Amino acid sequence: MKKRIRTALACALCFIALFLALSRLLMPKYASFPFEGALSGEYYEDAGGNDVLFFGDCEVFESFSPVVLWRQYGITSCIRGGPEQRLWQSYYLLEDALKYETPKVVVLNVLALKDGEAASEAYNRMNIDGMRLSLTKLRCARASMTEEESLLSYIFPIFRYHSRWQSLTGDDFKYFFGSRQVSHNGYLMRVDTRPLETLPAVKPLADYTFSEKALEYLDMLRELCEERGIRLVLIKAPSAYPHWYDEWDKQASDYAARHGLTYINFLNLGNETGIDMSTDTYDNGLHLNLSGAEKLSAWFGNWLIEETSVSDGRDDAALSAAWSGRAAFYDRMKQDQLAELAEYGYLINYGGRPPEE
Repeated sequence: MKKRIRTALACALCFIALFLALSRLLMPKYASFPFEGALSGEYYEDAGGNDVLFFGDCEVFESFSPVVLWRQYGITSCIRGGPEQRLWQSYYLLEDALKYETPKVVVLNVLALKDGEAASEAYNRMNIDGMRLSLTKLRCARASMTEEESLLSYIFPIFRYHSRWQSLTGDDFKYFFGSRQVSHNGYLMRVDTRPLETLPAVKPLADYTFSEKALEYLDMLRELCEERGIRLVLIKAPSAYPHWYDEWDKQASDYAARHGLTYINFLNLGNETGIDMSTDTYDNGLHLNLSGAEKLSAWFGNWLIEETSVSDGRDDAALSAAWSGRAAFYDRMKQDQLAELAEYGYLINYGGRPPEE
């Protein structure tokens, strides 16, 4: 009888191990394009001790450089952004982050206030799959899911990715035990330049009202920050498009005024930040390149030091040692991208070399 129980237990354990191994193999690794899908999971490598956390979409993870904030001001920070990140995802990602650290400042980009629905399952997955399994992750998935998605597939990804075996690549095997690092505390680097030449035509909207669902989660996020003694700062990143309507700007400004928050619209601060869309964008003004992100970070770091409780941590030996390694990786990736750009005229694989190489 005992032998049969041991045999059954061994079989069950083998099945579980195989199930988990297949799940890991079949899940996208995001070690190559699109790198954005790696950001949610990479946060845990940088979690803990960050005075500033950023949340939002690509207007955040391609606009601010935590390495510049550290080098120039001694500010510890991390970006927990994601592609097409919705307000409810920002809320739950913050709730998740607070299990590991309590920042002094949370910075939230307001572009997603216009969105009341998920962009697509693909974007949901890139924001949520990398989260560690918890009730927070499941609540985030439930708030985000499209009609075709199932909550069970966020618990057991194999139910979603079981058919990926037909399109597995070398990356799926190479990074089976852990993908390579592609970001710098959540910042995705691009050194190339494609200047803004002409802006798309601005189309009037039938309704400029912010999404009720997005505003509900903004209230929840604000209240969570208040409960934890965290200062919430609302920003609009300086992307030339999609167009940020005056009606949207007023709603964001009015919300901040009602609740005693700071709202910074970087579209109005070009002279102060030095952002120039002829040199500081890699895709005609949609996103900032490295030059633009470093300019914006230099200005914002000074603002954080002067206007918030964030302080310079460069005298801390442990912090300096940790950030020295991060800065070295940052410099190495910058040189890799510049060399690739010089050789080919464009970036083929802008992930750069992992830190250990």
